[in-house]
Amino acid sequence: MSASIASIVEQRVRAWLDDFVVGLNLCPFARPVVASAGMRISICESDQLQPVAETFVAELELIAQSSESDIATSLLVLPNALNDFEEYLSFIDNAEDLIEERDLAGIIQLASFHPDYQFEGESPESASHFTNRSPYPLIHFLRETMMDRVLENFPNPEAIPQRNIQTLEAIGRSDIEKRWNCLK
Repeated sequence: MSASIASIVEQRVRAWLDDFVVGLNLCPFARPVVASAGMRISICESDQLQPVAETFVAELELIAQSSESDIATSLLVLPNALNDFEEYLSFIDNAEDLIEERDLAGIIQLASFHPDYQFEGESPESASHFTNRSPYPLIHFLRETMMDRVLENFPNPEAIPQRNIQTLEAIGRSDIEKRWNCLK
């Protein structure tokens, strides 16, 4: 991947973070991290599963061995791989197993985002899917201690998903898609 293509990928991810995640307040904890140097964006250019898995392991080890002040959170962006949503979900299941195997459960957790994210049991037209849609398949590495700290002082955090769905439904599918198309 040329430097210019990697730059475009990163710009699209940052625009999504700014316009959707922070701009719509889908994650009430994201603003300070997105604006800081502690957010790492790693782009894996491979379209093959083995190099993607190796990059995942390297990113997992990096965040596990780094201090929070160096890397608060990390986004692994996969612009050329795991474009099939079911294949992506299978990869995430295996990634979760790997976290368990490496005794990182309770230390690192994953959040998953995909351009075709669809919640099971929801209408394909539901605006709710956009809470987990991103411009590319993406894996977000989160530090559980950091999440514990921010959740300590946040009232009713279990209501965040429902609040996000209400926000997106209020905006409407048409306007969401217009915002989404501006990311392309």
